[in-house]
Amino acid sequence: MWLRGFKEDEMEIGMLWFDDDGRQDLGVKVSRAADHYRSKYGRTPDLCFVHPRTLGKNPPKTAAGMKLCSSGSVLPHHFWLGIEDRN
Repeated sequence: MWLRGFKEDEMEIGMLWFDDDGRQDLGVKVSRAADHYRSKYGRTPDLCFVHPRTLGKNPPKTAAGMKLCSSGSVLPHHFWLGIEDRN
């Protein structure tokens, strides 16, 4: 896990988004995923799990207003985003 204090179970339900566009950086990809999430569910996601390889070296801690977390459970080029479970 890359961002300390966060585990996959901190988000019970999320949307899985695939984006392997090699021309765009991580921020653009996460932003596109967040835009789709907002239009589909009417809420703004605040947490996004990404495969470590997709994050790359020296990844940002946030993108598109969401906390970014590394997870080997998420396939490369996939983004699992949703609302952080605050229970």
